[in-house]
Amino acid sequence: MSYSKSNITKRKFDVVIVGAGGSGMRASLQLARAGLNVAVLSKVFPTRSHTVAAQGGIGASLGNMSEDNWHFHFYDTVKGSDWLGDQDAIEFMCREAPKVVYDLEHMGMPFDRNPDGTIYQRPFGGHTANYGEKPVQRACAAADRTGHAMLHTLYQQNVKAKTSFFVEWMALDLVRDAEGDVVGVTALEMETGDMHILQAKTVLLATGGAGRIFAASTNAFINTGDGLGMAARAGVPLQDMEFWQFHPTGVAGAGVLLTEGCRGEGAILVNSNGERFMERYAPTLKDLAPRDFVSRCMDQEIKEGRGCGPNKDYVLLKLDHLGAETVHKRLPSVYEIGVNFANVDVTKEPIPVVPTIHYQMGGIPTNVNGQVVVQANGVHNQVVNGLYAVGECSCVSVHGANRLGTNSLLDLLVFGRAAGNHIVEFNNKAKNHKDLPADAADQSLERLNRLDNASTGEYAQDVANDIRAAMQLHAGVFRKQATLDEGVAKIAALRERVQNIALKDQSKVFNTARIEALEVDNLIECAQATIVSAAARHESRGAHTVDDYADSAEFPNGRNDKEWHKHTLWHASTNSLTYKPVNMTPLTVESVPLKVRTF
Repeated sequence: MSYSKSNITKRKFDVVIVGAGGSGMRASLQLARAGLNVAVLSKVFPTRSHTVAAQGGIGASLGNMSEDNWHFHFYDTVKGSDWLGDQDAIEFMCREAPKVVYDLEHMGMPFDRNPDGTIYQRPFGGHTANYGEKPVQRACAAADRTGHAMLHTLYQQNVKAKTSFFVEWMALDLVRDAEGDVVGVTALEMETGDMHILQAKTVLLATGGAGRIFAASTNAFINTGDGLGMAARAGVPLQDMEFWQFHPTGVAGAGVLLTEGCRGEGAILVNSNGERFMERYAPTLKDLAPRDFVSRCMDQEIKEGRGCGPNKDYVLLKLDHLGAETVHKRLPSVYEIGVNFANVDVTKEPIPVVPTIHYQMGGIPTNVNGQVVVQANGVHNQVVNGLYAVGECSCVSVHGANRLGTNSLLDLLVFGRAAGNHIVEFNNKAKNHKDLPADAADQSLERLNRLDNASTGEYAQDVANDIRAAMQLHAGVFRKQATLDEGVAKIAALRERVQNIALKDQSKVFNTARIEALEVDNLIECAQATIVSAAARHESRGAHTVDDYADSAEFPNGRNDKEWHKHTLWHASTNSLTYKPVNMTPLTVESVPLKVRTF
């Protein structure tokens, strides 16, 4: 089909939210309750958003199981981030944590309960009491289906508040006016293939991560980095994209996630000798050390010949000692995953696991109100009027170089709520919509017609699969400088191929093929941002572990604070990097100074 300005429908809203996962629906709930006219776009039905896959819990210092407070949570998050997280944003998140959990409880979230009726909490990696002294139970869970329960709770509340959902719609591009303000989005109705301009006083990006730039991933197929691609094409830099978390316990050969809640409930990692090897690496936290650390230890065991299986390329997660009753009560999904993806009954035998790509720490740079910020006139953190981002597609930055388990769902709730509150204030001041520019749809029209009018070209999935294979090979869990440098050239070549994608044989094209091709435009932005940023960072920090920069007296754990204690900003238009400082000044408490991470 051919697209032109004459067949574009225009609609007007107070706020357009792109993405109906945890962060998007937490924000939309604030807005709808305030009486704003909100449109929430989602590629899938809201309760199928990727938040539904979150298993383990929401981190909050409720202190229901033992002594805890937000100061301990703040310290753990700064340390977990390998000191790349901004301490003002981390304090904000940790202080707000109990409030947003109680908000969810009052909405009807079915948390697991203690005998006295309080919310049950389990231990999680990197969460401690008294500044690293011992593990603490901080994860508020609904069995191992916490994200599922959260999404359904938020969706029901949004229906009650009369939020408007546009299901199976894909946002294409941001619309910016001559002053650089965001005044709406272009979008495709997936069923019909019709293009629309959705005009708004405010646009909020809540599209989740881009984990599908890797071949082996715990992410859903919808996680193609759409919000990041939209931001990059609109001139917004992407921050800290070199930092990707590999979850220690993906099912070997399948990539499906086994929650950290397994180890929170007492599961242990063992090598081919049957040894609980984490006791050697992390004597205090053992199997509950932060994810990047556990992943490195697993790799070390495999490299030294203590891996399991015919190829000695994985280790085992042992749950059978917990007892069938505990597994079925606290970890029912883990039992089902074991049967369905590994042909293993985890109540009777261990399950093969290997580190698998899981979470994007970087993203669209924002402040604690969710406002997107850029460098302008030599000053960092200048607000882009009308544009907000929350959730995994954003970078506040509370996760730094490595996210602690349970802080992802907490991030969604805290900053989704904060952005919602701030947008209400912003929209009350902005009485009228700004005019759409004459070229509002031009970028999207060019992309659509490039695909539809090409008589020859490549299939989208062939290019997408080559992107994933290149990223897996060149920017995987353990990196080498030469491999990263090779990856930069390979992804640059793949970017040229993206421009050559065509929808062949127009009489047989379904809109799914068009959507897949449009998603590749977003995948390549995220892949290039990742590989270029990773190749430039000449140190090991958190999840970015490079063999060339190993532990030494001068650079403990391979971390070079003198040269690289700074945030990376990747600019799509020039494929180049700039940097900005890490905020080491919390809002009300003393800063946590730089030091070596030990567990």
